[in-house]
Amino acid sequence: MSFTYKGLQATYSRHVVTEEEVNRNMERLRQQNPRIAKITDRPTQNGDEVVLDYAGFCGDEQFAGGTAQDQTLVLGSGMFIPGFEEQLLDKVCGEAVTVKVTFPTQYHSQDLAGKEARFECKIKEIRVKTEYELDDTFAQEVGQCESLSQMYQKMRESLQAYTDERGEMDLQDTLLRQAAQTLELTVSEKMLEDATAEQLQNLKAQLAQQGLTLEMYCQFMGTTEEKLLEELKPAAENAIRCRAVIDEVVALEGLEADQEEIGKALAVICRHNNITMEQLKESYDAALEQMVINSVLTGKVMKLIRDNAVITEE
Repeated sequence: MSFTYKGLQATYSRHVVTEEEVNRNMERLRQQNPRIAKITDRPTQNGDEVVLDYAGFCGDEQFAGGTAQDQTLVLGSGMFIPGFEEQLLDKVCGEAVTVKVTFPTQYHSQDLAGKEARFECKIKEIRVKTEYELDDTFAQEVGQCESLSQMYQKMRESLQAYTDERGEMDLQDTLLRQAAQTLELTVSEKMLEDATAEQLQNLKAQLAQQGLTLEMYCQFMGTTEEKLLEELKPAAENAIRCRAVIDEVVALEGLEADQEEIGKALAVICRHNNITMEQLKESYDAALEQMVINSVLTGKVMKLIRDNAVITEE
């Protein structure tokens, strides 16, 4: 079988977003965004969210880690030292309050455990959280839309765009796998070992973003790192073969990444990581440059394969 990357055939099944999906996402958005109203006509009570500045002292000495500005605290939540929140009840906005507490004997800081302390506090805001109704006010304050109907339309369009993008990615992955099946390639044990290790590192990075470790993940999934490595091998081999397809098409078509394309790719990295180009340059090295070039070339290969494929749409 000769290597084939043009004239491939696949079916693209486009999912049309339903009204149920739109309604479900609107409801989720409503629940995730409580309405915050400032209170000015009464003192604090349990359930209020207060914004305060405070400074902590043991005797006359201010201690490290006991100072904050614009700290938010829900009274009655039990998030602060026992006795702290109760002393902020029945206070008004702008009031200065001296809170006296005794740190628990099992407190994480040994320097403070069991000691008496006082916090000089100033209440800057008193707020309450309530649920929005699905109305024009919700659309204006949360959705930045003029009306609820406009917000529904934006939600529908956003969900459809996301669904279409995912469908296109799945289609391109299908085409790439088809091309990989026609490429003669012997995957050595060393290649597979390296690719599997890379898959594991990617998993660790994803878990770290969620505050998890690989050990925690294995316990939750009822597996071990050794079993996990075995399970990752098929994906690792597929990654090797797909990478080989991309390299082969780049060579056959003489594809290159010019400076303008690299610049656009760098701009995307900056936007996704909320950093400036100057900040990116501080960590820009040969490895990152090669990664960006590979990304540009991969995009070109995928477009070429996609443009030359026979797609049946459903």
